[in-house]
Amino acid sequence: MKYIYTILLILLSTTAFCAGSDTIRLTLHDVVELAKGNSIASKQAVTTRETKYWQWRTFKSNYNPQLSLTGNLPGYSKTSLQVLQPDGSILFQPIHNDNSEMTLNFSQSITATGATIYGQTQLQRFDDFDRHNVLYNGVPYAIGISQPLGQYNSLKWEKRIQPLLYNESKQAYIEAQEQISITATGYFFDLLLAQVNLHIAQTNYSNTENILNIANAKFQMGKITRNEILQLQLELLNAKKAVGNAKRDMELATLTLRSYISQEGDDRITLVVPESISSMTVSADRVLEEAYANRSDAIAFVRRIAEARRDVAIAHGQTGLTAALTANLGTSNAASNIAGVYRSPQTQELIQLTFTIPVLDWGRSKSKIKTAEANEKFTEYAVEQDKQTFKQQIVTQVTLFNQMKEQVGLTAQADSIAGEKYQIAKERYVLGNLSITDLSIAFQENDQAKRDYVAALRDFWSAYYQLRYLSLFDFDANQKITYK
Repeated sequence: MKYIYTILLILLSTTAFCAGSDTIRLTLHDVVELAKGNSIASKQAVTTRETKYWQWRTFKSNYNPQLSLTGNLPGYSKTSLQVLQPDGSILFQPIHNDNSEMTLNFSQSITATGATIYGQTQLQRFDDFDRHNVLYNGVPYAIGISQPLGQYNSLKWEKRIQPLLYNESKQAYIEAQEQISITATGYFFDLLLAQVNLHIAQTNYSNTENILNIANAKFQMGKITRNEILQLQLELLNAKKAVGNAKRDMELATLTLRSYISQEGDDRITLVVPESISSMTVSADRVLEEAYANRSDAIAFVRRIAEARRDVAIAHGQTGLTAALTANLGTSNAASNIAGVYRSPQTQELIQLTFTIPVLDWGRSKSKIKTAEANEKFTEYAVEQDKQTFKQQIVTQVTLFNQMKEQVGLTAQADSIAGEKYQIAKERYVLGNLSITDLSIAFQENDQAKRDYVAALRDFWSAYYQLRYLSLFDFDANQKITYK
């Protein structure tokens, strides 16, 4: 395998040298890191992560004390309003005043019960410009509580669900980065195969041209037939066409890769053939363990069940008896100046219970509750099915990865054998003891073996990055995958 790797590396290095000095050599790791740092997909993932972070901050602020200042300053008005007289008639009276006020409000939510504790202080000034009169009214202080009874407690349920959503978004960001690795790996091997195909096509053209020259000499001596010359001429034309097609495919693959990793400039890109990680071993149980600990899907399983139960709580909270208790204690006063408002204020008290009892709803409440409960059961079944699919996907990928490690070694041996067989076939044809048909077969087998080796490397590395994506664990470094 090392022999094959060295040969391919030398071949690609020779191609890069011939292409000129303005050549960028990139490994698979280089391409993956460039994609993670520069690609549009990476920038989108970062933006999504920031959005989720600020949504999380917004959620947390709902549980902190709130302080706000509201006001109506000025409240100037000059108009006419209709006034109902004692005899039932209406007179339009001119009004010219300014009614300004400011209120400082404080509130704090209580998660356990859904209640809100609040406090406020208020000052109001009324200017009557027609009568040249000024009045002040105010609430030096007021404190109160509003407690829903038998209603849906959104604070309680959101405190269960939002942390799951936030943790899910953090793991989803890591998955997005690993998905970029998978995509970049595909583009890497598209270009690598195109470069290998170009070198194969150029080598085949050169070898076919040399063999045709030897065959022409043999034909002059009468050792081979005209049919063999025609066959070699046809293969030379096909080899020349293959060179043109390979150049086109390489340019397209280069443009695609360059676009994805946002690599600007006209420098040629030459890829280094990666080796497989032969020492890395993974088991399905270990991958499953890491996947359930790290994947956003595992968090989503818990979150989906919680959301279904929340919907049942909403259905119960919006049906049947619903009530709210409000209690308020404070002081208020009116005076002709500001100081008078705060001098010997009067006590104000408020206790209020509001309620709604459905007397006849034709089964609407029961239907809402039963629908929510049925959806909860459906969600539980769906989550269970998704867990089975999740597990099966991981087991399949582990099996595939372990198979790909073995396939790389086998295709490397096949490539070595096919290359040696082709060299022997060329020598035998030159000596005259091999037919042109057998030479063509050896020719094709050698080409296909090289392509098969690159394809096996592609399958291995694709399976490797897919395994990282499914578990969010680097089994080569034996550590969890994290990003800043």
